Amino acid sequence: MPLYSPEAFEPLVDEPFDEQRVRAAIRAIVADTDDAYDAERLWPANEWDAWHMSVPLTDLYAGAPGIVWALDALRRGGYAEPRTDLAAALDRALELRDEKPGFMEGIELPSPPDASLLAGKAGMLLVACRVAPSADRADALFELARENTANEALELMWGAPGTMLAAHVLHEWTGEERWADVRRESAEALITDRDEDGLWMQRLHGKTRRFLGPVHGFVGNVHALLLVGGEWSEQLPREAAAVLAREAVVADGLATWPAIAGGSLEGGDGVIRLQWCHGAPGMVSAAANYLDEELLLAGAELTWQAGGHGDEKGHGLCHGTAGNGFALLKTFARTGDERWLERARRFAVHALLQAERRRAELGVGRYSLFTGDIGTAFFAAACLEADARFPIVDTI
Repeated sequence: MPLYSPEAFEPLVDEPFDEQRVRAAIRAIVADTDDAYDAERLWPANEWDAWHMSVPLTDLYAGAPGIVWALDALRRGGYAEPRTDLAAALDRALELRDEKPGFMEGIELPSPPDASLLAGKAGMLLVACRVAPSADRADALFELARENTANEALELMWGAPGTMLAAHVLHEWTGEERWADVRRESAEALITDRDEDGLWMQRLHGKTRRFLGPVHGFVGNVHALLLVGGEWSEQLPREAAAVLAREAVVADGLATWPAIAGGSLEGGDGVIRLQWCHGAPGMVSAAANYLDEELLLAGAELTWQAGGHGDEKGHGLCHGTAGNGFALLKTFARTGDERWLERARRFAVHALLQAERRRAELGVGRYSLFTGDIGTAFFAAACLEADARFPIVDTI
């Protein structure tokens, strides 16, 4: 049985990783993002990103706050000097969010939905606390984190693991004990809800499933718990590694994981996903510090051999070329083997060229942190610095 769907991928371009050309490509993405900004309507939304949602998008995942976060991160790193007034963009996004929440229509939302890190107001407020902080915004974020402690989603996008990350960051920034308290309460609730076999049951959109990946499942929960720390910190990595060894699908020295524990590699559409949100790249990225090294290398090798994603998935972080490239950066960070850094940089060159080509073909960029051009620019910058930290999940 194949471990991925080859028809969804394309060979990497045979071009060297040239620092000056990469920096120029990052600046070009930032300039295009600046040019596309409108003070009232924010950024235009890609059709896929805006599916069944109201525009402009105001979530951290695909909307204005994620773009603001990335522009600020690239500015802080010295890669570009955005012309967009980032604080004003956030103010407008929050104003629009208060007028209309903007959640996807036609699906059952976890409660409370606004506490979602990636889809709700919590993520917006987290970015605001970074770019344009105020006591009122911090207080509002704290209330959402506290409300989200018992969210039955039990995953990072909507549930307590996401707001645990936010609370962890605010505690680091402010030193206020209230953030440590809500972080601990959320972690203890998450540990309590863990099944006997080490997994969690996600109750999401009217269905109950046990996902494995970083956005909706197991490795995202483990990542949040280990970041927060606690009495489980020593035992949990061993237990998590055993779960991932049990769930791995291995063939010919390569490895990947199904989206759902015990499930088939094929999704309902017959496609075997090999991307950050489902499959080996995300498992390697999120579990790099504790995953059995043989499995780590097998998952990274499969990611490398597959090459770049085709246009259907694109060049972005969540399910595109840049996101897969982070798995190679993580493997370099774990092993110190320069070959993996070189391979990650090959992915960065390919993703940047994909973004440039699609911009030229469509006459517009894709303005989104997790699916678009600015996330690809962040990955390219990470490759310049050999910094394996994934955006939002690893670094705010």
